[in-house]
Amino acid sequence: MKASRFFNGWSLAFLLLVIVIIVGSIVISQKAGHGQALEISKSPEKEIAGGVYIGGEVNNPGYYPVFSGDSFDDMLAAAGGLKEGADLNGIELIIHKTVDEETPQKININRAEVWLLKALPGVGDVKAQAIVEYRNQHGVFRDINELKNVPGFGDISFDMIKDMITVND
Repeated sequence: MKASRFFNGWSLAFLLLVIVIIVGSIVISQKAGHGQALEISKSPEKEIAGGVYIGGEVNNPGYYPVFSGDSFDDMLAAAGGLKEGADLNGIELIIHKTVDEETPQKININRAEVWLLKALPGVGDVKAQAIVEYRNQHGVFRDINELKNVPGFGDISFDMIKDMITVND
């Protein structure tokens, strides 16, 4: 008889615990379900437009990245703001461009040898040798347009290579 009372007491306690868990879960899910849906989005990263040195009357002088859309106030904030009692005339601002467009290297027709001139489109052995001979007879080219005076070079040949040649170092 003692075993059945023990079993009934534990069974009743277990049953009550299960009921409390189920009721609690229902209450919590109803309260959580009444709110608005949570939407998470990531703001687009700003593109770095360059760099700036901020010095003088600021709290943390140094080099800082500049992002597209940044204002002067944003740059001051990055440098820790102005020192107490500072004047805006005491700020040193040096802007550096981070993305330098590289200009392609051009072939100097006053110095190039035949093998290098042949690298130009439409210039083979004959035209390359003609450039060198013209240069030896008439001196250095003062302007790239003088290349049209070289036998075998007309407007079409010149237009193909005009952006790839120079007469300056």
